[in-house]
Amino acid sequence: MFRTILLRREDGCFDARVTELDEVALPEGDVLLGVHYSTLNYKDALAIADRGPVVRAWPMVPGVDGAGEVLESNHPEFRPGDLVVLNGWGVGELHWGCLAQKARLKGDWLVKLPQGFTTRQAMAVGTAGYTAMLCVLALEQHGVTPVDGPVLVTGATGGVGSVAVMLLAGLGYEVVALTGKADAGAYLQILGAREVLERAEFGVPGKPLQKERWAAVIDTAGSHTLANACAQVRYGGAVAACGLAQGMDFPATVAPFILRGVTLYGIDSVYAPLARRRQAWQRLGRDLDVVGLEQIVTEIGLAQALAAAQDIMAGRHRGRFVVDVNR
Repeated sequence: MFRTILLRREDGCFDARVTELDEVALPEGDVLLGVHYSTLNYKDALAIADRGPVVRAWPMVPGVDGAGEVLESNHPEFRPGDLVVLNGWGVGELHWGCLAQKARLKGDWLVKLPQGFTTRQAMAVGTAGYTAMLCVLALEQHGVTPVDGPVLVTGATGGVGSVAVMLLAGLGYEVVALTGKADAGAYLQILGAREVLERAEFGVPGKPLQKERWAAVIDTAGSHTLANACAQVRYGGAVAACGLAQGMDFPATVAPFILRGVTLYGIDSVYAPLARRRQAWQRLGRDLDVVGLEQIVTEIGLAQALAAAQDIMAGRHRGRFVVDVNR
């Protein structure tokens, strides 16, 4: 038996609770993972709070991230005792996830724990930090360097935003953080932001072209925030878009792209190929201050994740939730 969060929808009624299940209930997969830690991402919060169409098969165990020890394996790359990390691949949506003490997964989805990380630290990074690194890689591939000017990070107190600020600052970029939390200035400056802006001016319709301000942008919001950010990017700059916290819409014009040569990169972390994942985790191991990472982490137990999901949806939390699934 193992403890897990289980989401059910029956006869139109939704239920989310911590329960115990027998191991035989686990779905198919060639690796059985003893989960040490998981996380609570925005997508997990949507699922647990029943606020979005995240879950596409019922019942469902949420948890798009997991880190732990291989207990059994029929996959050629993994043996019992290996420490591994999972991010994405539709886990928590179509396949049972890692907000549980055990998970049966496909070995092709797993990455061996990067050198220098504990399983807890890997989940402090999680999909949020891995996505932030994918954004940084896209900007670097575009040719953006610290001498080119400031980089705007929207939704900067969230998981992706917080790690993006840390990564960019550590690499020498001038980081400007955008947030709707009036009391977050000190927090963001500790992470490395040179300047903190209030999001109100970005969250409403703006002009198709605005004053050129940013060499690049990492956007987690979408909607008007993304449109305004694009309208403010300097000639030849780049935007890495990875989130939709404000909305899925993109009320923009083609003006920034054809008049200023701005490039918009879409960042997908769920189905990114294995080589790209390994590159991102390798860079995280090199560039991210894992000691400093602790200042953005709140550790909770499995049962606490239910209330924490509501806090995320209400905008009452900053940084990263790490879930110790064994307490």
